[in-house]
Amino acid sequence: MSDAQQTIPLFPLSGHILPGGTMRLRIFEPRYVRMVKESCNGTNCRPIGMCMLNDQGNTGSNTHIHPIGTAVTIVDFEQLPDGLLGITVAGKGLFRITDMNVEEDGLRVGHFEDHPVWPSQPLSNDDTFLAEQLVEIYKTYPELAVDYTDEQLKQADWVCLRWLELIPVGAQTKQELLQNPSVEGTLTFLRDLVEASQE
Repeated sequence: MSDAQQTIPLFPLSGHILPGGTMRLRIFEPRYVRMVKESCNGTNCRPIGMCMLNDQGNTGSNTHIHPIGTAVTIVDFEQLPDGLLGITVAGKGLFRITDMNVEEDGLRVGHFEDHPVWPSQPLSNDDTFLAEQLVEIYKTYPELAVDYTDEQLKQADWVCLRWLELIPVGAQTKQELLQNPSVEGTLTFLRDLVEASQE
């Protein structure tokens, strides 16, 4: 990828989407309406960078955005009952912001480098409860569910990414887990979290 292509419009938000996940969004701020239009101005939608908010950061210095984000593509549009634009995005890969510019309307554009996603790894028999409980959450809260296959539920990396989208822990913790070279650290974290919730 050339330097000219190594920029991505940034959309910071409190909800989290990671590779393999989907999210529905309401778009109303003019800068993000422009972002969506420019992303889909052509035959193929260009990626948008979904970023985690840093509650310890500062908007003036752009430290309110954590460095690891998810490149997403728009897979569906809809006109919402309130007249706003609704989009559905799908997570494709991770990136790390190396620098950031702020455009006239306040849209932030990040210079980035690709960040590796954990290598694929089978879910062990001891950890199948993580997949089973994830399915139960999706059944209970269908608005949070993503499409999945039986094969994906057998993959530790896929299951852990879905859990990280859902669990109410700080974005800083999720950033640290995503920096690990494998899914093992997240598996340990989730085991402890789920077991503590059952005590």
